[in-house]
Amino acid sequence: MTVSLGPGAQTSFIHPLRRKRHTVATLVAIGIFAIAGLGWSGWWLLSGQNQETTEDAYVDGNIAQVTARTAGTVTAIDADNTDSVTVGKVLVTLDDNDAKTALVRAEAQLAKTVRTVSGLYATASQMRANLAMRQSDLARAREDMRIRAPLVKTGAISSEEFRHSEEALQSAEAALTSAQQQSDGTSALVAHVSVAAHPDVLAAAMQVRDAYIDLQRTQLRAPVDGMVTHRVAQVGMRVSAGMPLMSVVALNRLWVTANFKESQLSDLRMGQTVKLTADVYGPSVVYTGHIVGLDAGTGSAFSLMPAQNATGNWIKVVQRLPVRVELSPVELAAHPLRLGLSIHVVADTHDRSGQSLSVVHAAALSGNATGVFDSEGKGAERLVQDIIRANLTGNGDTEKRAA
Repeated sequence: MTVSLGPGAQTSFIHPLRRKRHTVATLVAIGIFAIAGLGWSGWWLLSGQNQETTEDAYVDGNIAQVTARTAGTVTAIDADNTDSVTVGKVLVTLDDNDAKTALVRAEAQLAKTVRTVSGLYATASQMRANLAMRQSDLARAREDMRIRAPLVKTGAISSEEFRHSEEALQSAEAALTSAQQQSDGTSALVAHVSVAAHPDVLAAAMQVRDAYIDLQRTQLRAPVDGMVTHRVAQVGMRVSAGMPLMSVVALNRLWVTANFKESQLSDLRMGQTVKLTADVYGPSVVYTGHIVGLDAGTGSAFSLMPAQNATGNWIKVVQRLPVRVELSPVELAAHPLRLGLSIHVVADTHDRSGQSLSVVHAAALSGNATGVFDSEGKGAERLVQDIIRANLTGNGDTEKRAA
């Protein structure tokens, strides 16, 4: 015997099963969302509320300009983009013919000046000797007048002879006055100073130093250790003083500039630990840095055309403040970075004991200086002394007598 169910009976039999399955799925979804919500709430309470994150962060660093310090024509380029260079390495060479000629001219002028000044000392000694002779002549003329004065009264000598003695005395006095003035004038040029310290010699020596340094500046050297970039110099190019020819980036002294929203700044402090990941390496490489400073103003405040919010309609735009994050040199050496690379920054704000604004003058950054130009004048000083000694032969005693 067969029993058949109508359409209505089949429907009433299937719907309760479907409703049961839908109810289970809904409960499972609600449970998943509840667990996720609880997990997120727990993470936020334990850690998330003490973190500030931004993707608006980039690698930053010092760019040392290699700038022409004198005019000239480029004759050689010894480094190109992507080359690693050490401090002091010659990068660009300029034509040095004019500088060599100027140096030779300055050397000759210094030698001539030393000899001329040495002659002044000899002249001063001669003037002193002449003064002593005139003083002797005057003393002799006065003695003659003293002897002849009583004789003319007795008639032993004629009045004419006595008049000649008077004229001789007057002439000796005038000669002594002239010799005194000449001696004083010559002595004023050399008094209390040696040949090497004479103003004329110092001025000529300065010209030698200038010419020597100009010759040294025809070779442009790397101011720091780093990588060459942005080369614009070309062989045969005529350059002027102050023209940048290439740049050197110190890749071992980079930092990260993280631009946090103004609503994220309240908990940021100097010294807080920062975890950073770079897109170039992915999340597998994590850098550990520290906040070393918050900038003095937002990016818009220092833009070329700051917003004029007092004119027209105003729309609020969330501002961002650059925050400087120091990187570890050891981590940089293991995983080098480049300027401008994107960085993901997570700042740990648990410790809020630090300052948000530095009130102490920071010490000079390590490596943010160069001594490559310090030795330019040392060779010039040796050259000046050699020229002075070579042209002072036999004048030491003359200096002492003239002084």
